[in-house]
Amino acid sequence: MLNSTACTRTGEDRAKLYNEITDKIIAELEAGRVPWVQPWGTAAVKPALAMPRNASTNRQYSGVNILILWGAVIERGFTGQSWLTFRQVLSLGGHVRKGERGTTVVYADRFVPNDEKRRAAEAGEDAKVLSFLKRFTVFNTDQCDELPDNITAVAPPPPADLIEPTVDALIKASKIPFRIGGDRAFYATAEDYVQVPPPQAYFETINWHRTALHELGHATGHPSRLNRDQSGSFATKKYAFEELVAELSSAFGCASLGIVPTVRHADYIGSWLEVLREDNRAIMRAASQASKAADYLLGFVPDSIQPASLAGISQGEAA
Repeated sequence: MLNSTACTRTGEDRAKLYNEITDKIIAELEAGRVPWVQPWGTAAVKPALAMPRNASTNRQYSGVNILILWGAVIERGFTGQSWLTFRQVLSLGGHVRKGERGTTVVYADRFVPNDEKRRAAEAGEDAKVLSFLKRFTVFNTDQCDELPDNITAVAPPPPADLIEPTVDALIKASKIPFRIGGDRAFYATAEDYVQVPPPQAYFETINWHRTALHELGHATGHPSRLNRDQSGSFATKKYAFEELVAELSSAFGCASLGIVPTVRHADYIGSWLEVLREDNRAIMRAASQASKAADYLLGFVPDSIQPASLAGISQGEAA
């Protein structure tokens, strides 16, 4: 039998955590900063653009945890994107320096308690599935001492000559209809094709890749792929949410491939704020769906030209 008091307390804790994360993202957007478009490569930011990883398992964080950990790197001036739990630090023979403050990330999942399974079986009903959101604390390797050299080493960015061929190979292998031309970028939902202006149309050619990955992110929502709800018309909340998913997917894809564009998709900040203020779970759902979209696309990168940064992609530690 479900414990109603425990469920209520768990629900309150979960709502509090949703609010904490959402409020932080809203504050960044209100200040004119897009949390998933960080100033990588500037004098103010030490690490190279990369996806945050667990340094012990080499698993890549996903979903909203990417935003949380990127934010911590920028805010606190860490030099790398590698993280460990307190126990992992100890298991590797290191220690967290005294006075260091960890960063809270989250793990979300669903389960059916054994008591509920029995109750449902006896009553001939479907068992009620419970959602849970668990906090845990990680430390950047910059906050630790005496870790093995291979744990603290920073992976070099992929060679520049791999970036464009990698995206080109991804596009071809995905089989998503992709057209180059015209003067605007879009994904045609009904006809299922992506169109992006030629690279020459961009002031900096590298920005073409971010735009291409953004529109391909939309295309992953097609019923034949990840089957997201793309029924929202322009200026609706559904439309803004899908734009948020595609924007995050592009940012995650660029980070995984070592692409550092300068283009900013800031036109939707107002509509994103509206969505986040109305639903404190929106950023969690958008980031989770964006991770799935980015991983779907990155799965098409051929092994022969796959950057080392793509090794160990996992959704196991995502929210």
